[in-house]
Amino acid sequence: MKGLKKIALATAVAAAPFAAQAELTAMNDSAMGNVTGQAGVTIELETQVSIGQFKYTDTNSGAAGEIGGGSFTVNDIELGGAGLITGSSAIFDTNSDGTPDLAASQLLDDLSIDIDLASDGDAVISVHTISGLPIDWGFTASSMNLEGTDSTTLISGLSAWGMLAKLDIRVDTEDAATNLGGTGDGSLNIDTAFTVNNMEFDVPFLAVGVRGMSVTGAGANFDYNGDGVVDLADTDLDGSNTAGDTSAERVHMGFAKVNLDVYKGNGLGASTATDVLRVDVNDVVMDVNVGGVLIGGTSIGSVALDNLHVQNTRLAVYGH
Repeated sequence: MKGLKKIALATAVAAAPFAAQAELTAMNDSAMGNVTGQAGVTIELETQVSIGQFKYTDTNSGAAGEIGGGSFTVNDIELGGAGLITGSSAIFDTNSDGTPDLAASQLLDDLSIDIDLASDGDAVISVHTISGLPIDWGFTASSMNLEGTDSTTLISGLSAWGMLAKLDIRVDTEDAATNLGGTGDGSLNIDTAFTVNNMEFDVPFLAVGVRGMSVTGAGANFDYNGDGVVDLADTDLDGSNTAGDTSAERVHMGFAKVNLDVYKGNGLGASTATDVLRVDVNDVVMDVNVGGVLIGGTSIGSVALDNLHVQNTRLAVYGH
């Protein structure tokens, strides 16, 4: 559990480099006492990140009877605001009149991180905006490659932008899934709501391309409360008898939702693996639409997945 508590501290420490250009002022004992006496810590952040290359290398030597020694690389990574993709185009409908009226920048900005410790010792981290609007983001990568004695480009020209409406992280002192094979040392819960807009990429070795891919909420035609009937009760959160008349209801319907637990546990089923990374997918609700699928440079049509719902899904990840 000590390791999990350190995750919360590391999250706060990791944000420190982004403040490197800000003026630093020494704090006296009185000022420090005022800080530690508060209910929690808030970090406000704006940033733009560039990474020339991310590289993972399989350390297996590739000896006789073994597989290993190759690398997976991601090149020319850019992470910032949606303006990386959209330029100065308006993407936010701030007054819900149906017309976007707020443009994004290339900065990942308007970002606030609240860190609190609950009475039971749990670390509670909430990522949201200062203004109350969703967080706009943009991402690009020139290529993803497999490299070894031969090389293959898996994906090229990847770009996407979207919005993050919610990201709540809880480092729990109790294992959320002890009955499913957890060790009881604690767990990490992630609850998020987001969209992906206009994702585009090519898969050169298959001569396949994807254009205009989006990931959004399931809308008003999904049975969110699980009562077997799709009706107003699924989307009217405030009892006004009108769906989508509050920001909470618009997020509820318009943003894809993912909830999962991460913890140390055992392998699945008859597996003898122990102390593995376990990921339990509690709930995923989204719509996926692909505006165009290209094969050999020619569009063959579009693809839509309506009301995609994933639940009761478990993964065990470990080295071999």
